[in-house]
Amino acid sequence: MRTFTKAWLMLILVSLTGKKLLAQSDPHFSGYYVYPAFLNPALTGIFDGNYRVSGIYRSQWGSVNSPFKTYGVAADATTTKHINYGGSLLTQAAGDGGYKYTSGYGSVSYTGVTFGAVDQHRVVFGLQMGFIQRRFDPAKLHFGDQWNPLTGYSPLNTTVDGFQRTSAIAFDAGAGFLYYDATPGKKYNLFAGFSASHINRPQDQFAVGSDARIPVRYIAHGGIRCYVSDLFTITPNVMYMQQGTAKEKMLGAFGQYTVTEETDVMLGANYRFKDAFAVYAGFNYKSFMLGMSYDVNSSDLGKLTRGANSFEISLSFIGRKTVKTPAGAFVCPRL
Repeated sequence: MRTFTKAWLMLILVSLTGKKLLAQSDPHFSGYYVYPAFLNPALTGIFDGNYRVSGIYRSQWGSVNSPFKTYGVAADATTTKHINYGGSLLTQAAGDGGYKYTSGYGSVSYTGVTFGAVDQHRVVFGLQMGFIQRRFDPAKLHFGDQWNPLTGYSPLNTTVDGFQRTSAIAFDAGAGFLYYDATPGKKYNLFAGFSASHINRPQDQFAVGSDARIPVRYIAHGGIRCYVSDLFTITPNVMYMQQGTAKEKMLGAFGQYTVTEETDVMLGANYRFKDAFAVYAGFNYKSFMLGMSYDVNSSDLGKLTRGANSFEISLSFIGRKTVKTPAGAFVCPRL
C-alpha cells in the first residue's frame, strides 16, 4: 500500500542511509482545507475578509510509538490591487529519533483573471518561496551493527554508519492555480486547483556521499458547493496527492448549517483510500472558526494502532474592516 503515512515511516531510513529518495517526505493533514498554505499557494487570500490567521495541530501514530506531532501557523491578507500576501510556519517532530521538520514560506497570489457576465468566474495564480530545515539526533537512533546476537542491542557498541551532517537547510519553491465560480445564489458552485511544491528539488543530504533530493509534491483538489436551502449547503470534495512513489487519494463531503446569523455548524467525513476514515466537526462564530477531525485507521496497520490514527484541531480568525459578504455570495471553502 502506497500511502503517505507509510512512506513517512520509510523517509528517515531512506535519508539516513543515503539511498535514492523516492518516498513522500512532507507532513499531511486530514482537514486539508483548514490549512490552505500547505495545500495550494493560490488559496492565499481566498476568503471573505481582509486578513486571516490560522493555526493547526496534528498528533499521529501515538499508539505505535512516540507520536508524530505537527504544528502550523499561517497568516494571509487581501488587497484591492488583485495581489494577496501570506506567510506560514510549520514544524513536525517525528518518532523517537529526534527527527524534526521545519518549513517557513512566504506566498503571493494574483486574482486579476476573471471572466463571465459579471466576472464571477475567477482564476487565481499563486507562488510560494521559503526554506525547509531538517535535523535529527543520532544519539537516539539504533543501528544494525549495534545488535549482538547473544546479548541484544547495546548503545555502547560502535557503529560504522557515518553522517555528513545532522542538520540541513535548503531553499524551496512552489506554485499553483485555482479556479472557482463565485456566482451568488447559484445552485452549484465549482472549484478546483492544482499545486506543485519543491519544484526546485532541494537537497535533503545527511549521509556521506549522498545526493538525495526532496521529490516534487503534486496536489489536485476540487469540489462542488451545493445549495440545498437558505440554511444548508453540502460540499463534496476530492483530493489527489503524489510525492515520489507515495500517493494519497481522499474523497468526502461536509455540510454547513446556519444556526443563527453569526453561527454555522459543520459536519463531514473523508475517506483516505486504503488508509483511514476521517470525520470532521466544526463551527463558525462571528470571525472565528474552530474545527476538529479524527482518523480511524482502516488498513492493516490498524492492527498495531488499534484503529486510532490521528487527531487534528484547528482555529482560524478572519478580520474584516467592512461587513461580511451576504451568504449568497460564494467564497472558496476553507475546509
